[in-house]
Amino acid sequence: MRLAVYPGTFDPVTHGHLDLVSRGRQLVDELVIAILRNEDKQPMFSIEERMALLREAVAPWPNVSVDSFDGLLVDYARRREATLILRGLRALSDFEYELQMAMMNRRLAPELETAFLMPNESWSYVSSRLVREVARLGGDVSALVPPSVAQAMAKRFKAGPDRSP
Repeated sequence: MRLAVYPGTFDPVTHGHLDLVSRGRQLVDELVIAILRNEDKQPMFSIEERMALLREAVAPWPNVSVDSFDGLLVDYARRREATLILRGLRALSDFEYELQMAMMNRRLAPELETAFLMPNESWSYVSSRLVREVARLGGDVSALVPPSVAQAMAKRFKAGPDRSP
C-alpha cells in the first residue's frame, strides 16, 4: 500500500490545500493530512478545531484521513509506514525553503521521497497567513476556504476588525 503524508499547520485549511489533497489522493492508496503540533506559532484554531474542520472538508474522499503529530516529520512518516511526503509549491518563493526541508528529510530518512505539487493557478496566491489577515481585518474570505472554515473564522473575529481572537 502506498501511503503519503501531507504535513502542515492548516491554520486554516484553504481551497489551495484541498486542491492539493484532491490531486494527491489520486497518486497513492492513502493520504494522511498530518497537522503539526507547534504551539510556538500561536495558531488561530486549536489542533482539535483544525482536525474537525479538515475532516469535514475531506469527508467525500475515503482514502484521505486527518491526524496530528509533533517532533520530526520523518519519524511520524516512519511510524505511519509512509513512503511519500507531499508538499505544495505556490510560488518560486516557496521553493528554497521546501528544497531545504526535502533535502534534510532525505538525509534523515533516505527511504522517504518528497513530491511537490503546484495548486491550481486560481489558488496559487492563497496562504493561510493571508486568509487569517484578511479575515482579521473584516474581509470576506468565503471564496478561499470551505464554508465551515469561513463560519468558524467569522465567529472567531466577531468582535470586529483589528481584534485578536
